[in-house]
Amino acid sequence: MRVPKLLIPIFAGGLLLLAGWGTHVLGGPDWLRVSLILLSVVLTSLRTFPEAIDRLKHFTLDVDVLMFAAAIGASSLGAFEEGALLLFLFGLGHAGEELATGRSRRAIEALTRLAPESAMRLDENGQGQLVKLDELAVGDRVRVKPFDRMPIDGEIIEGSSDVDESSLTGESVPISKSVAASVFAGTMNGAGMLVIKTTRLASDSTLARIIKLVEDAQSQKSPTQLFTDKIERFYVPSVMILTLLLIVVPPSFGWTSHKSPQHPWGGWFYQAMAFLTAASPCALAIGTPTAILCGIAHAAKIGVLIKGGAHLETLGKIRAIAFDKTGTLTTGKPTVDRIVAVDSISIADAMRLAAAVDQHTSHPFAASIVKAARERMPNAENNGHLPDVDDLIQIPGEGATGRVEGQRIGVGKSTLAGPIDRWPALLRESHQSMQNEGLATATVTREGLPVAVIGLLDKPREQAIATIKRLHEIGVTELSMLTGDHHAVAQTIATRLGIDHVHADLLPKQKLEIIDSLMKEHRYVAMIGDGVNDAPALAKASLGIAMGAAAGHGAADVAIETADVVLMGQDIMRLADAIELARKARRVIAQNLIIALGVICVVAPIAALGFAGLGWAVVLHEGSTVVVVLNSLRILRK
Repeated sequence: MRVPKLLIPIFAGGLLLLAGWGTHVLGGPDWLRVSLILLSVVLTSLRTFPEAIDRLKHFTLDVDVLMFAAAIGASSLGAFEEGALLLFLFGLGHAGEELATGRSRRAIEALTRLAPESAMRLDENGQGQLVKLDELAVGDRVRVKPFDRMPIDGEIIEGSSDVDESSLTGESVPISKSVAASVFAGTMNGAGMLVIKTTRLASDSTLARIIKLVEDAQSQKSPTQLFTDKIERFYVPSVMILTLLLIVVPPSFGWTSHKSPQHPWGGWFYQAMAFLTAASPCALAIGTPTAILCGIAHAAKIGVLIKGGAHLETLGKIRAIAFDKTGTLTTGKPTVDRIVAVDSISIADAMRLAAAVDQHTSHPFAASIVKAARERMPNAENNGHLPDVDDLIQIPGEGATGRVEGQRIGVGKSTLAGPIDRWPALLRESHQSMQNEGLATATVTREGLPVAVIGLLDKPREQAIATIKRLHEIGVTELSMLTGDHHAVAQTIATRLGIDHVHADLLPKQKLEIIDSLMKEHRYVAMIGDGVNDAPALAKASLGIAMGAAAGHGAADVAIETADVVLMGQDIMRLADAIELARKARRVIAQNLIIALGVICVVAPIAALGFAGLGWAVVLHEGSTVVVVLNSLRILRK
């Protein structure tokens, strides 16, 4: 196994320490013993000694200063091996912290190497030229060969391919993409040749922004870390004062030292050095930040962006989750489930006329109706071409009407067709039946009279049922749906998924009231939505979670910027993964604190009383530092 470079001088120092101790045991010359130990100290302190000197220059005390004070004190008593062992283990603990930090940062920096350094830019004649990424401008055309990584965020303008976005979203199944689909820097092209139009500069790509946000998140401290930092500021000077008192007060009063009854001053000095070693908060200072760094890094690796240690800790405390429905629990893309038409018009004609109007509107159901109409048209019929529409009028909150083939056709809410009780019985009963089943409806009119009712269903995400089940299994006690949709529609989806409570027909203000109520009951509540229309609720909750930030729409930018946690892909199962990861990180932080405080509370008093020698204090205290670092590294495991 290859040894990291920063460990080489420490291990070399350890060998020299062992050689010096062996020289002493075998009765070798003192000059050789001291020389070997001195070289050991130099090698093991290459990183820690400059930090201690820097603190002293600024008249501040920290763990580094305490450790060197203890080592000097031990050496002054002739305990050269104990002092050197202290610095060896202290250096090893620091190196372990750097390795843990390095591993977590490398997990993020690996993303920077995903995007190639250059791209094949096409000129007006279609000729390619290899250019650096920072030379690309928005609107440039770039060719991406099969099985190459996307160099830039863009939109496909030629070709189709299966794109592996696992590096960005954590989702392992490649996504089929063709013209007009968005692609992202760092994702892997499949077998197809693509030409994409650049939509963002390299410095502003989704990948670049994720890396920047994760780096910022790793620099933010969690509540536990802020607490330990605050304690350390007062604790370190207190330890120094207690050490000095232990050196001076007991022998001044003639109290006998347990370690050296004949020499009280020397004995109490030895006990004070053992106390100083045991009481230094090395493991306490290292345990929390290394766990936070590893947690954030592992989350990013699986496609979850956690914006800081505070949010990581909060995520681990979540016991209630409120879900937005559309686009979160469902695909956000309604599909035509059924259509009922009167005898005077065929279903195919009703769909064709409705689609002719909807192809020019922004109605949420328009794209679904147009797609379904084309699927129902015979292949030979104008290759799926829809009729032209004239005099198109969009009615806010109602729908749209237009003249198609000489007829005034309307598509939208039932109000376009007048009072429902005057509709033909077939349409009236079908409309009611669809709503009872939780389908959204669109009414088709001809010259103001209803001729068809279309039922649309926003299907649940494939992973949603498994996600809800798993969230219940891991102890999330309440799962609620918050939506502005009709209650029947929301209840149908909730029943299929196993959601505990449904809150429907909500205005944005009412969503805030429900979030507030949930927080009073459960304290820690997460809200998950698309990051745009749910922004107030996301901000109100203990933790705002946005999903689909790599979906290639405007919501992605808002989601990345506003939420506390972002699920980069469309796989909602990552929510359960993130909660379990956060809980693991919290457990590791708690374990590290118990280990660190346990050693201090147990070893420091008995060392002060002389029942634990300097050697044991060194091994137990610095050993705990190594243990908390190794414990934190467990978070990076899959």
